[in-house]
Amino acid sequence: MNKLILTTAALALTAGMSFADTIRMGTEGAYPPYNFINDAGEVDGFERKLGDELCARAMLTCEWVVNDWDSIIPNLVSGNYDTIIAGMSITAERDEVIDFTQNYTQPDPSAYMALSADVDLSSAVIAAQANTIQASFVAASGATLVEFATPEETVAAVKNGEADAVLADKAYLTPVAEGDADLVLLEQQELIGGGVGMGLRESDTELRDKFDAAIASMKADGSLNALIAEWDIGEQF
Repeated sequence: MNKLILTTAALALTAGMSFADTIRMGTEGAYPPYNFINDAGEVDGFERKLGDELCARAMLTCEWVVNDWDSIIPNLVSGNYDTIIAGMSITAERDEVIDFTQNYTQPDPSAYMALSADVDLSSAVIAAQANTIQASFVAASGATLVEFATPEETVAAVKNGEADAVLADKAYLTPVAEGDADLVLLEQQELIGGGVGMGLRESDTELRDKFDAAIASMKADGSLNALIAEWDIGEQF
């Protein structure tokens, strides 16, 4: 699998710091505003800024690793990187395989987007990115689910008639709808998932605790809320 590795010096190396203090941060790089690749070819977005700040507060050096969403958990478990910071909602099913920090966003509503506001969602064909909370929700709802590997493909499916609507995080769909006159963000929303957190291997309890403490410190001093507001992620803490 092709992987793009981008290095950031979140904090200068200090005397005595070991190689183990270099942490590989796995992200998708395809889900703005959470994470995306900018024009310079670098990981950018809310989670890039957040991750760099968390590493600085935890006194760790970060490397950013881009990985496709459909294999992002298996490649964490197999050791290709040390964390997942990729708009991943905390769910009981995922928590059986990996560990999570506390949430760094509140549960964000999932929204539907279609070509018309008159779509009957109860009988619609609904697109969702594979292995997401939205795909699981649609499958359980009784509607017809069509899954795609990337969020861009779910939007394309609506535009080319493969699907009647797409279900995804409202924070992702809102700017897409605002930038395309053919697309409509529907009023109906779904509140699913338990907020977004960092994923780690279950054995990495010390690393989890370091990031937990860093997230807690950002909540306490208001800097996390400022970042959430800057990137329009959703409700603040």
